Amino acid sequence: MKREAGILLSITSLSSPYGIGCMSAEVFRFVDFLRDSGQRVWQLLPAGPTGFGDSPYQTFSSFAGNPYWIDLEELIRDGLLQREECDGTDWGQDPCRVDYGKVYEGRKKLLRLAYLRSGKVRDEVWKNFECEQKDWLEDYTLFMALKEHQGGLSWNRWEEKLRRRDPDALKMAKEELWEEIDFQKWMQFLFFHQWNRLHDYARKQEIKLLGDLPIYVAEDSADVWSHPELFLLNGDGIPLRVAGCPPDEFSPLGQLWGNPLYSWEAHENTGYEWWIGRISHARRLYDSVRLDHFRGFDAYYSIPYGAPDAREGKWEKGPGMELFRAVHEALGEGEYIAEDLGYLTDSVRKLVRDSGFAGMKILQFGLGGGDPEHLPIFYSENTVAYSGTHDNPTLWEWLSGRSEEEWMTIREEVWNFDAPREKLVDACLALLMRSRSNLCIVPIQDYLRMGEEGRMNRPGAAQGNWSWRLREDELTVSLAQKIRRLTESGRRLGDHDPTRREG
Repeated sequence: MKREAGILLSITSLSSPYGIGCMSAEVFRFVDFLRDSGQRVWQLLPAGPTGFGDSPYQTFSSFAGNPYWIDLEELIRDGLLQREECDGTDWGQDPCRVDYGKVYEGRKKLLRLAYLRSGKVRDEVWKNFECEQKDWLEDYTLFMALKEHQGGLSWNRWEEKLRRRDPDALKMAKEELWEEIDFQKWMQFLFFHQWNRLHDYARKQEIKLLGDLPIYVAEDSADVWSHPELFLLNGDGIPLRVAGCPPDEFSPLGQLWGNPLYSWEAHENTGYEWWIGRISHARRLYDSVRLDHFRGFDAYYSIPYGAPDAREGKWEKGPGMELFRAVHEALGEGEYIAEDLGYLTDSVRKLVRDSGFAGMKILQFGLGGGDPEHLPIFYSENTVAYSGTHDNPTLWEWLSGRSEEEWMTIREEVWNFDAPREKLVDACLALLMRSRSNLCIVPIQDYLRMGEEGRMNRPGAAQGNWSWRLREDELTVSLAQKIRRLTESGRRLGDHDPTRREG
């Protein structure tokens, strides 16, 4: 990993005329913005199709793409939609917030209309797509078609034969629901066609895409329905135990995530085939991959299904290096980041070291008398330095909540900083940039010095998350220049600097 810098921003947070950021012209302009501001990495949130709660960490598939990201302008150019149809759709009232209910209804109607107008022509490119994605595409599109037919019910509430994947019942469903299945395939074809175009453009601008791979999958997902043997479920598809975190000083009841846990013994018996396929798929989508909740690969917290909170949970042993050795043997070298946050044991630290993956350091966790391990002065090269992540408050929001005593400590930690408070964000970012970490990632909200209004996710809050969006006029030339100066202060421009002159 070279000495570089990047920005964390969800595609959904970009501006666009149609309710949510997507792979439209705005996404290419953001790649140009990254280039002009001296960045080399764009970190994204997971790309899967979101369901209840709109969380990119609770998706209907670990492999499929989110139809919300499809560019409607391309469908207008292709004559499959009329601009008046898109402009006349209610996308919500606030351009700085995604109204997921309106986006769901609007895109469902427009994409289905475009599909019907497409004539369902299938050429060689389509056939290649089906072949490349065959390992997951058939199960996912049948799952989504059945889910639509069942009025949105979770798969473990379907009739028994469909729940248990009876071959005759599935064959009949494929025949009856062929058009809905084809529609689902068409949306995935569009997503990957547009994604590949974006990825190619980013490569030409020397911008790497850093993807995010959640450790767990949603209970109501094609992953669990099509491979129930790989999860701890009873005969009706109900989880036996679920994921979460134990109680701590911040959460006395712990965190109850509710994701079904893996049967690691079953994965081991297959040579970790499903995980190899999942990581291989992620490596085709992205240039590097962040492995979410990395400590869960060493030991994971297991809570009885139906428990009211996480206090009844216990720690269980994870697959450890055996999984990553199998991945390496199958796929070769790759660039991974381990999200090694939270309570870390010696065995978790050893797993990070043994894997060789870069760990994460969070400035907010270190400043003001926090954990010294997260102070930039102590970062090692094989780490990624963050001001905060999508789960944290913005840096300004966090700083604004510090006590006067903490403020005094922070001023000393930021090289006896003695300027007005509003300048402290930039000073903190400069400190982060100058750390020894090979990669420095900053959420765009911190460069914009946003407060609470820029918060992306509040863990534990059931509503209001994942909806923040940029305004169209916020990615300015002056902002790019400011970011570039901060990046240069940390000697992170390198070969990417277009102003560099040969000696």
